[in-house]
Amino acid sequence: MTESTVRQSASRVTKIGIWGIVVVVLAFLGWGLLRRSESRPGVGVSAPDFSLQLFDGYHNEFEDGKVTLSDLRGRVVVINFWASWCVECRVEAKELEETWQAYRDQGVVFIGVDFDDTEVKAVGYLQEFGITYPNGLDGRGHISDDSYHITGVPETFVIDPSGTIASVKIGPYQPDELRSTLDRLLSAP
Repeated sequence: MTESTVRQSASRVTKIGIWGIVVVVLAFLGWGLLRRSESRPGVGVSAPDFSLQLFDGYHNEFEDGKVTLSDLRGRVVVINFWASWCVECRVEAKELEETWQAYRDQGVVFIGVDFDDTEVKAVGYLQEFGITYPNGLDGRGHISDDSYHITGVPETFVIDPSGTIASVKIGPYQPDELRSTLDRLLSAP
């Protein structure tokens, strides 16, 4: 065997090894995403209960500064997972606030769950977009990771008055998309 042939063989073995590692890593990541999506609650399932400490100034009707989902039974609830660093969250921020303003007098509750963020950045984001509905930081991921198994932000769950998930939206809402869902739920017997 010539030195050139030995180098080519070593190069092939190295490439095969690298591709093998890439395939194993991708398979592991895919398996993790599949398991996560299998365990996440979907439409028609009871919404996992949670309590969220709300940011000062963003707890409106919740005098103790804390909201518990099960306390809102009988009302339509919109749970929006977001983050100040999320570009797509900025796309829907105005739409969410306008929809909150339009439906809050009809008993609809909006809850913003800030994901993987700091309070300072989160409150800055809320102020930047003039968001007034209740919001709080899910600092340890108990709600976003452990209960709702979100795959990213923004992600929104709409809960019907019985506590069942009526809609799941991955990505930003387009104008009037959320309003259509809320109208349907509010007009249901």
